[in-house]
Amino acid sequence: MNPRFDTLLITGAAGRLGSQLRQGLAPLARRLRLSDMAEIKDVQPNEEVVICDLADEAAILALTEGVDAIVHFGGVPLERSWDAILNANIRGSYHIYEGARKNGVKRVVYASSVHAIGYHGLEDQIDANAPHRPDGLYGLSKCFVEDLGRLYWDKFGIETAALRIFSSFPEPADRRMLWSWLSFDDCIRLVTAALTAPRVGFTLSFGLSDNAVSPVDNRLAAHLGYRPQDNTEAFRAAMEARTPVPDPKAPAVRHLGGWFVDLGHPDDEAAT
Repeated sequence: MNPRFDTLLITGAAGRLGSQLRQGLAPLARRLRLSDMAEIKDVQPNEEVVICDLADEAAILALTEGVDAIVHFGGVPLERSWDAILNANIRGSYHIYEGARKNGVKRVVYASSVHAIGYHGLEDQIDANAPHRPDGLYGLSKCFVEDLGRLYWDKFGIETAALRIFSSFPEPADRRMLWSWLSFDDCIRLVTAALTAPRVGFTLSFGLSDNAVSPVDNRLAAHLGYRPQDNTEAFRAAMEARTPVPDPKAPAVRHLGGWFVDLGHPDDEAAT
C-alpha cells in the first residue's frame, strides 16, 4: 500500500485513542508526527515526537508546519476545571486551526464527543442537524471546536471531519456501552475514512460501532464511507447477567451523555 500522505500529525498521541491511531494510521503516511504533553513511548522509525502544550501558540504553529493533515485528538479528555478546559480544548484547538491556516494544511480530523449533544434524549433519534446540547464544560468545548471547524471551512476552505465519539474502549464496560461502544478497530476505520474521503467539507459524524441499538442517525456522514465492522452482541449476555437493570427514568439513562449529566460544576467540586 502506497502512503496517501507524506506527514500526518496526531495530537494526543500518548492517550488511549492516540496510541491506537499510531498503529492504525501508520500505513497511510510516510511519517507520523506525534504530539502530547505526556511522554510518548516506543517511538518507531517512521515516527517523530514533539512534546508541547496545545496552549502554546508558537509551539503549535511550529508543530503544524509541513504536515499534510491533522488528526486532532489532544486536549483534556473529561470534565475538568474551566481553566483546564479553556487552555487545552478551546485555546489549544484554536491554535491547531490557526496553525493549519497559516501552514496551508487543508484537512483536520477532530475528536469531538457525544458530550456536545449529551442532553438530547436516547429516543430522539437525532442526526447531525440537531442543535448542540452540551452536558458540561467538556461538552461545551467540543461545541466550540465543531463551530470553529465550520468557520474555518466556510471562511478559509480548511476541511473538517468532526467525529462525535461515544465510548471507545477495549470492550463495553457497562450496560450503556452496549449501544454507545466504538471499538478501537472501528475508531481507526472512522478516522481513516475521514482522512481519505474525496471530499469532506465540514462533516459531523457519530462515532459508534454497528451495535444492535443506535440512538442516532448517521446518514449525513455517509459520504465519508465509514463502515463499522464490530458490535457489542458478544458482550451482551454477560453484561446483562452481571449488572442490574437501571432505572429508565434516571437522567443518566434517558440522555445520550450518560453519567455526565449527573455531574455538577467542576469548579464547585474543586473548591470543596
